[in-house]
Amino acid sequence: MKPQVTPKRLSLLFPPVALGVLTACGGGGSGVDIAEGGIRGTGSSVGPVSGFGSVFVNGVRFETDGDVISNDGIGSEAQLDKGMILRIDGEWRTDGQGTANAIEYDDTFRGRVSNVQKVLDAEGRIVRVSFLIYGQEIRADKLTVLKGRSLETLVDGDFVRVSAWQLEGGSYRASYIGVITADETDVEIEGRITESSTDLGLNRFEISGFLIEYDDDNTEFRDGVTESDLQTDGLSIEVEGELVEINGRPAIQARTIGRDDTRRYRRGDADDIEFTGPVSSAFNNTDRTFTINGLTVLVPNDDVFEDGLTSGDLVSGLLVQVEGAFRSDGVVVAEEIELREADTEVEGAIEPGVIDFSARNFRLGGVLVQVTPQTIIADDDDDRRLTLNDLNGRYDLEVEGIERSRPDGTVFLEAVKIERDVDDTDNAYQMTGRLGDINCSVSITVLGVRMDITSATEFDDVSCSGLESDFNERGLRPLLEVEYIKRNDGTFWADEIELEDD
Repeated sequence: MKPQVTPKRLSLLFPPVALGVLTACGGGGSGVDIAEGGIRGTGSSVGPVSGFGSVFVNGVRFETDGDVISNDGIGSEAQLDKGMILRIDGEWRTDGQGTANAIEYDDTFRGRVSNVQKVLDAEGRIVRVSFLIYGQEIRADKLTVLKGRSLETLVDGDFVRVSAWQLEGGSYRASYIGVITADETDVEIEGRITESSTDLGLNRFEISGFLIEYDDDNTEFRDGVTESDLQTDGLSIEVEGELVEINGRPAIQARTIGRDDTRRYRRGDADDIEFTGPVSSAFNNTDRTFTINGLTVLVPNDDVFEDGLTSGDLVSGLLVQVEGAFRSDGVVVAEEIELREADTEVEGAIEPGVIDFSARNFRLGGVLVQVTPQTIIADDDDDRRLTLNDLNGRYDLEVEGIERSRPDGTVFLEAVKIERDVDDTDNAYQMTGRLGDINCSVSITVLGVRMDITSATEFDDVSCSGLESDFNERGLRPLLEVEYIKRNDGTFWADEIELEDD
């Protein structure tokens, strides 16, 4: 059965948003075929870095000259990190390869963290964090790439750079957070102007309550923003400058004032664009449009949706990848739209020798995991850039991604992020995914893994008979968390089955 696409996400994520795009090498043997590179285009590609050698963005490997355009102290490819959101001007091909003519990076925020709030799951693990940088709310979850910190260790006082998407309502979803040692008075924020606080006579205004002061002689207005625009309530802008105090109140003395990060998505010399980001306003059935990253996207027909995604799934916050072309009025006409929101997870010990390097996949607890050019591979203990080769050993892995299926019915997990940890050496696994099949007298199947049901199997917040009847009579596929064991003969049995919030 083809997995259902739903805008509702795992409880471990921020509802309802995540990271990345999936395209990958097809392969022989036991490989899962995934189309490479999407459509061919020449224009701009905007999305998080997922790998290097040269730079992978939106599933395409872009050859670069090594240079990066930035005013944030990042001038070369070697200074980039996974998760940083880039704009690449160049061309990409259907074989997943491309050439970058120019790469641009700009921090969304640079400053000191405050008011860290951590959210725990039922097992007491930190699954998401929110914090402030000079009054602006930023959210991070397990798919956010962190350097120098983790969700567990991020604390008030950390000085960080953040690459993020703005969400509906003005908060931000972090794709990347990195602790930096720099001039800690050199800061950057973006957000919405509070018009009632603007005083052009004093050269002052506020962004979400945080005071900004500018200078007629030393502050540069750019990207088409003018001083009179500061009287526009709700206008979202970017400010870089020096952290100061004004009458005992923290403030920023602005060096530059310009458009916010939506400028990443400006039209370039060519019409084609591919980008990843969270939906801003939901799909409108009347004109068949939705908005994302400040762009209006026209859906010409349902053929542009990939892997079971539908127009009804395009709700605010859902992370998707769009490929299309600019129309003369600035509207993007979509040619492909893919889901980028993680909806499944598996964790446990990987055994040496199970990776099929030609097909870029492996099995973890029986789940077929497909690694793609968009997959972020990270180490739980340090900041090293990991590759698939680094997983070839006895390690404990946590994989989060998207449930997919092949035409022949093979179910697999398309990995968005893989986190490597030391091996716990046992045969216990845990997965979160949608019910694939169930017979209470025999077994249950989730993420393509058949697990025996025995008298020792514990059901939490749900009955087996209820799951079975709902599945058989109404076709319901609820989201389940399953703890299960691998026997010596290679089969599995379900230890505990719990109904997840959906």
